[in-house]
Amino acid sequence: MAKPVILLVCGSVREGSTNAAVLATVKELIPEPFTGEIFEGLRELPMFDPDLDRDPLPAKVVTLRARIANAAALLFSTPEYAGAMPGALKNLLEWTVGGAETSAKPCGWINPSTGPSGAAGTYASLGVVLRYTDAAVITDACVAVPVMRNQIVGGRIDDEGIRAQLARCIARLTAATR
Repeated sequence: MAKPVILLVCGSVREGSTNAAVLATVKELIPEPFTGEIFEGLRELPMFDPDLDRDPLPAKVVTLRARIANAAALLFSTPEYAGAMPGALKNLLEWTVGGAETSAKPCGWINPSTGPSGAAGTYASLGVVLRYTDAAVITDACVAVPVMRNQIVGGRIDDEGIRAQLARCIARLTAATR
């Protein structure tokens, strides 16, 4: 029997991003019986177009929606660009509006921002869009865990205090799937 999947969605398309390191670390910390899968197709999604949001859907959108539908929960980590959610992540979320895949799906996020605003605009808009799609935003699994670049080694976070915070977040999210 397949393990339930926590789909990890990075809002950054930048190589070596802090958000990608956060999710790579989370993937290692996901408790049994769950497994983590990182969504890699953000860059390849077509721009959302309501005229294309019907059968037959673009192949990349079919893949996205299937990955979300098959996931037990979603966990996001994203940077903030120009005071808001990056366009690539907003595009991904716009493709979920026409489907029911996120409906009642437990969702959370890890905000690693160390900036003065704490990426508040990004996570406020992420919450709005997720709730709009009827996702179940698990407040206890929406956490700020500031990560400095020097705490990333080999694409993963090696600081035990941060790893413990990440583990608590994912434990709250997986608990919400039961």
